[in-house]
Amino acid sequence: MILWFTVVQISVACAAGLFCVTAGLAGRRPSDWSVGSLLLVEVLLIAQVVVAIVAPLAGNPPTGDLLEFWVYLVSAVLLPIGGTAWALLDRTRWSTVILGVIGLSLAIMLWRMQAIWTIQVA
Repeated sequence: MILWFTVVQISVACAAGLFCVTAGLAGRRPSDWSVGSLLLVEVLLIAQVVVAIVAPLAGNPPTGDLLEFWVYLVSAVLLPIGGTAWALLDRTRWSTVILGVIGLSLAIMLWRMQAIWTIQVA
């Protein structure tokens, strides 16, 4: 993983999560803004998949458990898809809060993936 890219991903995920939680608690239903913020996080996660495939070939192998890293990454890629589907099916303010919780959860998962890639020793 690339540290600056991970920091960008965590920042975007936190911003999207805080925006969605705030909007949901203010009574706003899912909108293009809330779903779009999670879509931006999803695009960055897909880019992270590409980076995770290319990085070991470029001489940046993970120091931790590779299976654990990929389980985190695949789960992280699937979370925004599930949250968006939920938000489109259940158009209440709580769906927007769920989108926010997903965004904040993704920030934590990205931090853990960075730790698995760089800090842990297998």
